[in-house]
Amino acid sequence: MNKTALITGATSGIGKATAYEFAKHGIQLIICGRRQERLDSIKKKLEPLTKVHTLQFDVRNKTDVKNAINSIPDNFKTIDILINNAGNAHGLDPIQDGSIDDWDAMMDINVKGLLYVSKAIIPQMTERQSGHIINIGSSAGKEVYPKGNVYCGSKHAVLAITEGMRIDLNPYGIKVGAVNPGLVETEFSKVRFKGDAIADTVYKGFDALQAEDIAEIIYFVVSRPTHVNIADLLVFPTAQANSTTVKKEL
Repeated sequence: MNKTALITGATSGIGKATAYEFAKHGIQLIICGRRQERLDSIKKKLEPLTKVHTLQFDVRNKTDVKNAINSIPDNFKTIDILINNAGNAHGLDPIQDGSIDDWDAMMDINVKGLLYVSKAIIPQMTERQSGHIINIGSSAGKEVYPKGNVYCGSKHAVLAITEGMRIDLNPYGIKVGAVNPGLVETEFSKVRFKGDAIADTVYKGFDALQAEDIAEIIYFVVSRPTHVNIADLLVFPTAQANSTTVKKEL
């Protein structure tokens, strides 16, 4: 596939796995993240397969986002695929005990960060009247679970924004969709629980989804024929029925 993809949050988890999956299929990559050493390591591993450019920035900083996108060299400038993957969860507290700093982090990264990156890239897609945007949502954008309040709110927002994007960009022939995973075994829980040992118990007793599972699905979505757009996809591990129902072995 002779295309260029920009992936945010590419230094770990689903973003990193997607970079590896895309590289296997010859997609030229712009991998973005906050940790330059990780970006450099991934670039070194993937360069035998495809061309790779790294961008270090925090999606929360709109000036840094704009400057980073503007700095992309000419041979990477035409972005065919945008994967808005950067996202996080902080804390698992009832609303009355929630940390405002945690709330800010989730809304700034999951919602505003997605918007800042999209705003910087969409104009070139509308000008060419082609492109594909995939926003990585969550099953938490489909239902609200106890103590999920603001995180679930941020992921509901991702789905609403995705639908709005699809309507607004429809006249330009731009595909827009969301991939919404359930329980995926990544660094996600370590971040959510701030390194607490409870994070290690989240995926015990059942086979959770792996980042590679989601990466393969994302490639499937971007590799459909021109007339096919997978608008909204929800994926659980077999052991999971919804956000609160998981079959675990004792």
